[in-house]
Amino acid sequence: MDAPDELWVFGYGSLIFDPGIEVAETRLATLAGFRRRFCMWSIHHRGSEAEPGLVLALEPFEGEACTGLAIRAEEPERALASLRARELISSAYREEDVTLLCKDGSEIAAIAYVVDTAHRQYTGALPLERQAKIIAHAAGGRGPNHEYLTKTAEKLHALGIGDPDIDWLVSRVQQMRADG
Repeated sequence: MDAPDELWVFGYGSLIFDPGIEVAETRLATLAGFRRRFCMWSIHHRGSEAEPGLVLALEPFEGEACTGLAIRAEEPERALASLRARELISSAYREEDVTLLCKDGSEIAAIAYVVDTAHRQYTGALPLERQAKIIAHAAGGRGPNHEYLTKTAEKLHALGIGDPDIDWLVSRVQQMRADG
């Protein structure tokens, strides 16, 4: 994508609570064929090479859909450069052109950062208990992994988006951290 006149990006994890770009507009939107899941090792932002954390990724999954935020950038060219520096730091995500469906039935052409299931940072299916243990203790350049989980859950709730796995993880991680 070269210097877009308009740029929409799909936020489903940290981009919903910390887009890191100047935002002109947001809309609730759904992306078909994907699900939000903690299925990517974080070796930079929420973990390290020595103790990887976990971050959310869009995982291709037929028959599923992920609801999040369509975010329109105020300054498309600057936003795209910033998003690429943040999201493509280790090439575990692929930048894909997608079509988002808004609540009013309109469609938005956007980019989304989708996990590369062939990349070494892709975890596949980890049991929720293992995810919780990792998230409870990992930290990276952008802070503790548990903070990423909590902020994502809070923003999803504020937007009226339910995610039972994330709610379970928040409860379990809080319990683990309280138990030491």
